[in-house]
Order: sequence, then C-alpha cells, then structure tokens
Amino acid sequence: MTAKEHLLQESILFIEKAYMELNKPEQIAGRIKEIKVEIEEKGTYTHSFEELEHGAKMAWRNSNRCVGRLFWESLHVLDKRSLQKEEEIAAALLDHIDYATNSGRIIPTISVFRPKVTEKSHLRILNYQLIRYAGYETDEGIIGDPHSVSFTKECMKLGWKGDGTHFDVLPLVIKKGKEKPKWFPVPRDKVLEVPITHPEIRSFSDLQLKWYAVPIVSDMKLDIGGIEYTAAPFNGWYMGTEIGARNLADEGRYNMLPKVASVMGLDTTWESTLWRDRALVELNIAVLHSFKKAKVSIVDHHTAAAQFRRFEERETEEGRKVTGDWTWLIPPVSPATTHVFHKEYENEVVKPNYFYQERPYE
Repeated sequence: MTAKEHLLQESILFIEKAYMELNKPEQIAGRIKEIKVEIEEKGTYTHSFEELEHGAKMAWRNSNRCVGRLFWESLHVLDKRSLQKEEEIAAALLDHIDYATNSGRIIPTISVFRPKVTEKSHLRILNYQLIRYAGYETDEGIIGDPHSVSFTKECMKLGWKGDGTHFDVLPLVIKKGKEKPKWFPVPRDKVLEVPITHPEIRSFSDLQLKWYAVPIVSDMKLDIGGIEYTAAPFNGWYMGTEIGARNLADEGRYNMLPKVASVMGLDTTWESTLWRDRALVELNIAVLHSFKKAKVSIVDHHTAAAQFRRFEERETEEGRKVTGDWTWLIPPVSPATTHVFHKEYENEVVKPNYFYQERPYE
C-alpha cells in the first residue's frame, strides 16, 4: 500500500465515523471525494475546523490512559495551524496557558498547530508539559524535578539559565524541521501556582511545597484521519493523586514522603508502621485542600472514578466500546476502593488518538 493509499484509507475511516456522529451522513460521500482529489494532487489533505474540532474531542474520548474522559465533549479547540514563525507559536502557547488557566477555573483546551507534511515542516514542542519545573544535577544530588534533568540540560545548552531552585519554570522550546530549537521564557505571572499546606498539620507549610495549576501535555502528537499534528498541546485539570502520590511522592521525583513523615512525627524505623502510607494520605489531603483553598480546579480519585463510571455508561448507550489501560486508569492511592480496580478493559488503540513521540534531546 502506498503512502497516499494509506492516508486515503485513514481519512475515510475518520470521515465516516465523525460525520455520522455530527449527524451529517449525507455529506460523507462528497467529502471523501474532495479528500481523494486533494490527496492525489498534494499527497495530503486539510481538515475543516469542524473536522479538527470533533477529531480532537474523539481523540480524548479514545485515550486509554485517561480516567477523565467523561468531559471529552467540553474540549475547547484553538486552531493555530496558520502560524509559521517560532515567535508566533510561542505567543500562542502563552495564550493557551492564560486561556486554560482561567484564573483557576480550568478550561480543557487544545491548541493545534500545523501538521507534519514534510521533514521541513515538522513542528515540535520539546517540553513534556508547557509548565514544568527544572531539574539540576549537583554534587549534593538533584535540585528540582529529577524527571526534567535531561530537558533542563538541553535548555541550558540553548542558552537558558535558571535560578537553581526546586521550582524553576522551564522555558518553551520549539523546533522546526532540522533547524536549531529556539527557547522562549515563560513569564512568572503566566504561571498560577498553588502553595501546599495542610488543613490540620501546621508544620506542613515548613516544607515550602507548591505545584502549578494546569497540566498541559505538549510532546504528544494528535492523529486525526492519518494527519499527524506533532505540535498539539492539551490539558484538562489535575487529579489530586497525580501531584500528591506521584509528582511530589515518587522516589524518582520530589521524594517528599520522608519529609512529610518527619513533620508528622511518624516512626520511620520500620516499614510495618506504615509511615509511608500515612504520609502519602496526608500529602494528598494537603494537595486537595490547597487547590480548593486557592479555588483551582482539581478532582479527587474517588470522584474521578465515579465520573469514569458515568463515561462508561454513556459510551455503552451510544453503542461504543470503552477501551482502557487498566494500569493507568486505577489511581495510585487506594485503587481497590474504586470500581475501576475490579474491572477489565481491552487496551485496544482506536483513532483518532494521542500518541507518544520520540524526544529528540534524549
């Protein structure tokens, strides 16, 4: 099968499914005919905004690792396909941060930039997320986020220099084709951060923890009908455990459980005291408390699981099979207390969808 034949096949599958969902079955044949002509002439085709918008929403609905899919229809799609210069793209990314943050009432948003057609037009945002903290290797250990060490090194090679704190916001790094990446600072006033305190443990604030409000994933590609949007950052809002049980708790991340146990006065001599579990729960309580106190959107894992149950029911009513990656759908705290833990899901990849991409700096 040639590249053109494969693209046409992918486009037909998407158009038939999308137009049926959009209640426009009478337009399917005509649209496929247009696309076929365009692919023959140009080797690619262009989505209408309606196709782009619905395709991005379908991709969220099909994301096997996401437990927040109940809200797939609420995704706000920002069409940025016309932008060419890195400076324009960087400005659009900062606009995305503003728009999605919405003073704490977070809006599920995706900004879609031009698709990959040739290597020359291949656009990438090298950041894992638009907002992320740096990680520095020092003689005393890693300062900041260990997950960011390799990307931080790349940013420093390009000329960026951070303050060397645990919470330095990394710059935006944009790469066009085989050109040298360009970096752009993220102004501090663009980043809404939440200081982490505990509703009962006053000494918790001595840890001086904080986290940013909006998780905007920016290194995945969006595949709609065979068209690859390699720069398409998107966000929902945090589930508390993402911060409290992973970002701040994992040994390979901020590894805060020993320090939380210390301010709680827990006996860490033996694992059988379950000090890790107690510290983990209180850290997650602190995250949820702090976000709610700051009036920033967040969801706890029990509510998220209940929302996912409603998503499953609605998809069944629509005659669609719910696929999922069980290892990602279960929460990292008390998974057996949710219905998801006790179910099986087929981890089948359905398009449109979001896919991981190779990180060029690694």
